[in-house]
This record gives sequence, structure tokens and C-alpha cells, in this order.
Amino acid sequence: MNLRLLLAQFTKHPWLLTMLLWIALVVPAQGAVQLRVAVEKGVNRLKVGSSTNAVVKDASGRKLGDIAAMNAFYATPSEGGVAVDTMRAGAVWIEPLAGGYVYIGDFWYRGEVLVIPSSKGLTAINYVDLEQYLYSVLGSEMSPSWPLEALKAQAVAARTYAIYKQQKERNAFYDLSNTQASQVYKGVAKEFSSTQTAVNATAGQVLTYDNQLILSVFHACSGGRTENVEDVWSEALPYLRGVQDYDQNVTQCQWAKSFSPEELNKRISGVGNVVSITPTLTTNGSIKSMKIVGTSGTRELKGEAVRNALGLKSTRFTITQEPTGLRFDGRGWGHGLGLSQWGAYNLAARGINYRQILGHYYTGAKLSTIKAR
Repeated sequence: MNLRLLLAQFTKHPWLLTMLLWIALVVPAQGAVQLRVAVEKGVNRLKVGSSTNAVVKDASGRKLGDIAAMNAFYATPSEGGVAVDTMRAGAVWIEPLAGGYVYIGDFWYRGEVLVIPSSKGLTAINYVDLEQYLYSVLGSEMSPSWPLEALKAQAVAARTYAIYKQQKERNAFYDLSNTQASQVYKGVAKEFSSTQTAVNATAGQVLTYDNQLILSVFHACSGGRTENVEDVWSEALPYLRGVQDYDQNVTQCQWAKSFSPEELNKRISGVGNVVSITPTLTTNGSIKSMKIVGTSGTRELKGEAVRNALGLKSTRFTITQEPTGLRFDGRGWGHGLGLSQWGAYNLAARGINYRQILGHYYTGAKLSTIKAR
């Protein structure tokens, strides 16, 4: 957030400064890694509760009241703050006792929750231990029945990504969201014995390059070969290079989608009726950009922009003219950078260990260990 805008918010809502000071006090020192995950954003009403008795506090730590075990309440916006039942404050903490779980929206989570007001309603931020957070991320991002070495590779990639985002994120209130915009996180419902085993077996392990954490992005599958990052996004990174993938036998990574001329015209704006499409390929075989000529103009879109505009699974596709429009036949699912989850599955099934899997997909990256609780 821009500093001037943040100061303006403090002037308009003085409780924000008190809340940030309280947040700074409760965040553990380095070594006890705790994450702030936004699990609900911009909602008008939010169901909250606890599996055990819980304490409700305001942003300064003053106790507002208690919540009995297995009782749910609705948090709602109230005069620039938050109301939970009869308790009201600028922001509200719910802290389960005796290691209980906190209920937020539709899921149970470990840790505590901070509910704050925003311009669009309420935002709920789960304060959770990094390693416990990963128990759920693995089950949310990858099937818990997959080979353990694939799960361990995912655990290291997800841990690295979470800490990287925590260090780089400029949002004043949270480090990550709980969706694919960060990495999927659905609380204890997605924890399994296999995901806990994979996380515990790799506890504290992260990927580094030149002694710096890497941007350890991952995707479902690439369709035969991953990509160089500068061909998909912008900045070239030495550890995100195109390598052979091992996902050729995966039916979920083969797809096709057709568009009528009318559908295509609606999805690609600014050119009128589409007349021609000319693709440019990356060195690894995906669409780097597409020149689109229409009756009212010409646009050139990067591959990811094309994928988003047309709702395609990947940028690795061919285009065929049909009597009813255009058919896109593709391979891969996701941006094609870093770890391929289905590739990791197949490598692990062949007996390849997680260290080798990570070394294959993150060129030149080193496995390092941080101190974590």
C-alpha cells in the first residue's frame, strides 16, 4: 500500500494504527514462522466460531468476551468496526483455547483469526504456523494419495513460496490469500496423514539461489516441456528455465475448446470482428504472443493474456478452422513455470526422490534449511 494512502487511512480510522501495533506485538520473532492468510475478503457477513472455548479480544488485546465451544456467530460490519454477537470493536481477534480450531466461513482452521473492516465489508485473516498451514496446502493443491516423494517436493515448493511472498508482500494486513492467486488453502478439512508426513519430513526446507529464496511457482502440467519465465511473465530468473516434463500420459492435461465467431469477438475486445490470428511461439513450444487482426483494429496479446481472455487451460495449443468457428487443441494446465505437479507424480512413481525432482524443475536451485517451529 502507498505510504500516503496508508497514513490517510490512519487519519480516517485511528483504530488502524492501534491494530497494526498490536499485530507487530503478536507476530513471533524470526525462527517461529507464522503466516497471515486472508481466508475471506470483502464479505458483508461472516460466520465464526471455535471448536473449544475461545477468547474474543479487540485490536489492543483487551478482552471483549468469550465464545463457548461449538457455537457459531455472525461477524458483521459495525460503525467502521466489527461486531460479533454483542461484542464490538474496531477489529476483533478470536483465539481458541487448548489448541482448538477456529471456524471461518465454511472451514475449520488452525491458529487464530483477526477480523477487520474494509471498504467492501469484512476481511478474515488466519494467523497460522507455517508448517501447520502446509498440512492443508498440500491436500488442497495435490492429491493426498500421490507418491510421498511428489508430496515432499510440493511441500518444499509451497513452503518456499509462502515465505517468499511473506517477505515480498506489500499488503499491510496479510501475506497470502487462500486461493490460486497465492496457493490453495482450505483448512483442516484438507489435512491428511500423508500431507502431514510430507511436511514433517521436509520441515524447514526451502529452495534458494545465490542464498536467496526463489519464486517457487508451480502448475498442474506443462504438456511436455516447462517454460522460461521471461516468455510468460517479464523478468528473467535463472532458476525458472524450460526443462523436459513427464506428463505426456496424463489425460487431464489434454484439452480442446471451440469458439464461434461471435464468442471470439466478445472475448477479444478492441478489434471488432476477428479476421485473422497469427501466433508467435516460445522456444519451448507455447504461445508467446498472438497478433489479432479485426475489422476495427489490431492487437497483440501475450500468451497469458490470451489464455485468460479465452479461458484456456494453457498457452500450449494449436488452432484449427472449423465450419462453426475456431477449435483450440491444447496440452498442459497452468502457466507452465517451475514444478509440474503431474510431472512430479510420474517421476516419483519411477522412484525419483523429491530432491531430484526439485533439482530438475528449478534449475540450479539449492535445498536449504530455515529455522521453523
